Amino acid sequence: MREDFAGTKLDPAEARALRLEIEEFHAAYCAALDEGRIADWPGFFTEDAVYRITGRDNADAGLPVGLIYCEGGGMLRDRALAIEKTAMFAPRFLLHAVSNVRVLGLSEGTVEAQATYLVLQTLVDEPTTIHQAGRYFDRFARVAGRLLLRERQCVYDTVLIDNSLVLPV
Repeated sequence: MREDFAGTKLDPAEARALRLEIEEFHAAYCAALDEGRIADWPGFFTEDAVYRITGRDNADAGLPVGLIYCEGGGMLRDRALAIEKTAMFAPRFLLHAVSNVRVLGLSEGTVEAQATYLVLQTLVDEPTTIHQAGRYFDRFARVAGRLLLRERQCVYDTVLIDNSLVLPV
């Protein structure tokens, strides 16, 4: 048994089951983004969710400043609509890979987890490049029997980011 973020015990079998459920969540989340179903993206979050993309230097310093910040379902839906209807950028394909999922704890219905992510980008007439690499710091809530993100902080590792950081990570 190990201690989680709230100091409660997390049974190894329960941790494995949660990790599998989170891995399945990530597979569905990444499939939606990779298939360009941006309108589906807000559906992976609770209505009171916070979504933030922050540089590692700011995250390590405890600064909440981020490149992208959405608070609540309304902002998430607005961002998805803006991307889908108004954003102008060169056609591209994205491929998300999520690994090293760790369940850090369970407390009062909130699951805290962490994972590493890599987003590859292919412009139609260029070779594939690394768009972003970093870690997800997540808090999940169970809503109607399924896990949804209550908070997702995407912490990218480099200070040099692609100028086309438009799409969700």
